[in-house]
Amino acid sequence: MSTPPTSTPDASTGEPDIVPDSEHRGLVARLPQGPRDLAMLTRFDRPIGWWLLLWPCLWGLWLAGGGAQWGLALWFLLGAIAMRGAGCVYNDIMDAGLDRKVARTANRPVASGRVSRKAAWIWLFVLCGVGLIVLLQLPRPAQFAALGSLALVAAYPFMKRITWWPQAWLGMVFSFGALVGWLTVRTDQLEVVALLYAGTIFWVIGYDTIYALQDREDDALVGIKSSALRLGGHVTGGVALFYALALALWGAAFWTYREDWVALVALVPAALHLAGQVMTLDADDPDNPLARFRSNRWTGALVAAACFVVGNA
Repeated sequence: MSTPPTSTPDASTGEPDIVPDSEHRGLVARLPQGPRDLAMLTRFDRPIGWWLLLWPCLWGLWLAGGGAQWGLALWFLLGAIAMRGAGCVYNDIMDAGLDRKVARTANRPVASGRVSRKAAWIWLFVLCGVGLIVLLQLPRPAQFAALGSLALVAAYPFMKRITWWPQAWLGMVFSFGALVGWLTVRTDQLEVVALLYAGTIFWVIGYDTIYALQDREDDALVGIKSSALRLGGHVTGGVALFYALALALWGAAFWTYREDWVALVALVPAALHLAGQVMTLDADDPDNPLARFRSNRWTGALVAAACFVVGNA
């Protein structure tokens, strides 16, 4: 087993390295050490996570036919930022021992010891407090749906230890926003949102399999399971299958809601975007999977536009 990397100064800041997949290295590096560690612990330097949590909320909200509802959309944005951050803090507390053994995660604040477990728990409760404020803005059915996701969130860090498919569990967690968004507006036609939710699970499995390609070697060494490892040399085909299932289920949701072929046409831009991801995926290029993973923020935007058109036309 290779020795975990130690923190080395960043050439531009003189401070310990910002993690390789940070999107805002310059901004985060300018923060004092304490706030910087909390920002990195919460992944504020990687907003892709809260985009991926936010989009299903907006899909459910807009497909339900309630109009734009920008006020609710902003509450969902705040909730996505806070709860994605809380999930990351919880995950890092639970996974500190494993993170120290993986090159990409060894410098995370809890794993490296820069943030104590006690401080991390306090920060977690602060973020959950923000989430509670958002929760109280929602109608009761949506509140119950949001609370129902917490058991899945709590179990997620342990899935990579017991199953080759932790991405499927993450899919159930990150897709719950579709149920919350729908139930914020209406409580009928639940078969529509069930199909939307199922399709979103497969989308998450697909993009998180791409993300897991970055850690295949280290994961294999330390015994972490992932769909990227399970699929082996068939990752591209696997991702293509997951995306195809996502599109099929989203199409079924649209057709169930509105039996009109025009509704299915609304998914074409998202389908082309996902096909582009698959065709350009290169598992052997260190930078390629991360770029394909991040491009799913645009998948989310394209599906959101489709949901708005189908739900409000």
